Amino acid sequence: MSNLKYDVIVVGAGPAGLAAATVLAKAGVKVIVIERGRFAGSKNVMGGVFYSDCMKGIIDDFPGKAPVERHIIDQRIWLLDNNSFVGFNHKNELFNKKPYNCHTVFRAKFDNWFAKQAADAGALIITRTLAKEAIIENNRIVGITTGRPDGDIKADCVIIADGVNSLLAKSLGFRKEIKRESVALAVKEVIGLDEKIINDRFNVKSGEGVTIEVTGSFFNGEAMAFIYTNKKSISLGVGMVVEDLVKNKINPNDLLESFKAHPSVAPLINGGETKEYLAHLIPEGGYKEMPKLIGNGVMVVGDAAMMVDAIHREGSNLAVTSGKLAAETYIEAAKAGDFSKKSLSLYEEKLKESFVMKDLKKYKGVPALLQHNKRLLQQYPKILNNAAFEILNVNGVSKHDKEKLLWKNMKQQIGVSNLIRDLFKLWRNVG
Repeated sequence: MSNLKYDVIVVGAGPAGLAAATVLAKAGVKVIVIERGRFAGSKNVMGGVFYSDCMKGIIDDFPGKAPVERHIIDQRIWLLDNNSFVGFNHKNELFNKKPYNCHTVFRAKFDNWFAKQAADAGALIITRTLAKEAIIENNRIVGITTGRPDGDIKADCVIIADGVNSLLAKSLGFRKEIKRESVALAVKEVIGLDEKIINDRFNVKSGEGVTIEVTGSFFNGEAMAFIYTNKKSISLGVGMVVEDLVKNKINPNDLLESFKAHPSVAPLINGGETKEYLAHLIPEGGYKEMPKLIGNGVMVVGDAAMMVDAIHREGSNLAVTSGKLAAETYIEAAKAGDFSKKSLSLYEEKLKESFVMKDLKKYKGVPALLQHNKRLLQQYPKILNNAAFEILNVNGVSKHDKEKLLWKNMKQQIGVSNLIRDLFKLWRNVG
């Protein structure tokens, strides 16, 4: 490798890096992808939902032969209490028409397939290789050193896509140590079940899928969970901000086990067999925690750039889009032979015009709001569950008296001033 020079080095074979590599290779750019895992996807974990729209301009016939599981037609939200949940769901036949908008996937299979698309387009993918540090000449990044003997690689530009921990971005001073309140640890199980059982329990046909996003007082307002249907398995997991895990001395596996045992969850996975157990860090700091995105000869994409919209469980589509935009930026810069920070600032402009930065900016205050106001996901869901039970429980007490009691309890538990303040903050940060 040391005797070769490439146009672009992509560090990391996740969705962001592979999107960049595929676009570049299709444009005739000489690109190499460096991945430290045994294969693309071997170190990558996510809940399991992938949005198809981001693949436009990269693989236009997606999903084609991609290893997707089910297309999602029913999306649910649960506010979980100890014995119940209040929920909302949206099931729409429009989601059942091709091209399907959203699929469940397994990242190990999906990323491996994506890497093959990049390789077929002309990208060289090197696995089991660590990008140790950047090679800098005349204040410009011109390559990377690797853990291999004589493994220095030179290029006009480096695209950093090495994930949430991004050692390369950190070594360049693009970012500081990740704050514990800005990253979540997610633990996940894949539970095998017969396809017909899944169809019956979730009221769908073969190929159709359901997602359930879960939070509430069951987790003391400090965790989020999910349940996703695959062809012959269910992906189920819990994520919690690392600061809360440490502060409350919570074992993530214990949290997952208690979630599995909840009376609303247990029937969905009853009789299933655990096939996989995975854990992964997820960047949740959002817009305010994003690092420096460009420098002379370098761009940062995907999780390495903290591009996750935790409110809408979106991450992989932001990653793919950022990788595509970084690739397009390089192609434009190459026309002038200028890979300076000024030239690569086109990447930032493209991001600002896209949904990526618009959505991240829209919800920039939400991570801090949820971190510092636990009653939003703790007390309010509990009050809603209790209210639903009281209104629906016919026991000889008039609805008028029940409503008076519920309002009295609301004022005692929350307070009118806190209620007004919380509604105002939600409106400012989410509305």
